[in-house]
Amino acid sequence: MNTSASTDTEKLRERNRELSILNVIAEALNREIDLTQALQTVLLHVTELFNLRVGWIWLMQEQTEAFYLAAALNLPPALADVPRRMEGWCHCRGSYEEGDLNGAANVNIIQCTRLQGHITGTDGLLYHASVPLYAHGKKLGILNVASSDWRKLSHDDLQLLYTVGDLLSIAIERARLFARSTEIGILEERNRLAREIHDTVAQGLAATALQIETADALLEAGANIEQIRDILGRSLHLTRANLEEVRRSVLDLRAAPLEGRSLAQALPDLVKKLTAPTELTTHIDLVGTDRPLSVSIEIGLYRIAQEMITNVIRHAGASELSLQLTATPQQVEMVIEDNGRGFDPAQVPQGRFGLIGINERARLLGGTIELCSAPDEGTTLSVVIPLASAP
Repeated sequence: MNTSASTDTEKLRERNRELSILNVIAEALNREIDLTQALQTVLLHVTELFNLRVGWIWLMQEQTEAFYLAAALNLPPALADVPRRMEGWCHCRGSYEEGDLNGAANVNIIQCTRLQGHITGTDGLLYHASVPLYAHGKKLGILNVASSDWRKLSHDDLQLLYTVGDLLSIAIERARLFARSTEIGILEERNRLAREIHDTVAQGLAATALQIETADALLEAGANIEQIRDILGRSLHLTRANLEEVRRSVLDLRAAPLEGRSLAQALPDLVKKLTAPTELTTHIDLVGTDRPLSVSIEIGLYRIAQEMITNVIRHAGASELSLQLTATPQQVEMVIEDNGRGFDPAQVPQGRFGLIGINERARLLGGTIELCSAPDEGTTLSVVIPLASAP
């Protein structure tokens, strides 16, 4: 075979490889409508097909344009074990915001500023390829890939990564559109349920109350019926109380506690509101909270925090309370700690401290809780909710 034919064969083999990579990734993305799973799927396939090992994806919040770590694969310990190091500015994010990833929105090889100065725990990583993500000119985020046995990627590989970035950008936009349509559907369904409760249960209870009032008036025409009157009076009181409870439920359905706010915005307000009448010193630490969470997770964690802080105020006799919320691509963890009198968890009467409700909320979200306490040693509650399957 002459040199020209050999070159043509090699080019054809390379084109087939590229098409195979794009086909695998496109098929994987077509199967995913959940954004977190789509991002994790891309990282798995990109690192495998390009013989890399490490990858992570920054996305920008749609409302605030703040960056958050949306997905990560095999981060070195210096970054994986200290989530705060993945917060804030870095060279690739700064270049992307300035539109200067190797000549205005192109892939580039960038030295990782987050690992500079760290001698251990880097797994030998120094550089990574940064792939900008755009949709119709709108900035979405950055795909970063690297390997401990780093080699400079060829021009063809960089261009192929750029095409992968285009596929990923389309998947991100599709997933966000789907999520928005789902949220609209949930809101419409919630309002429909509110109207249904008001039109059926509430009106039914109102009619019952009216009948009891009528019966009470008719019974006034009789004699010696005090016992019956007492029964009717209690029934009327309970009916009116139930009616008020239904009305409160309708309001809760129409206005969830986090309406218009993220969990990170709502938690400081909650802590301030609950502890205002006390002398508790509070500390709040939020890490990775620009990352969007599902409504169910945010409300669940909010209610758990509400229950736990209330328990601290009522039972702990504490002078200090701390709340830490840490979100990573894999999980969100909330830790609430106090320096109060503590207790022996094995000796807590059934139903005390709201642990049944806290456990149930965490379980419904697919999460777990860990409670650590001992007499005179304070109490720590940790709630972990998984966000994506570990690779």
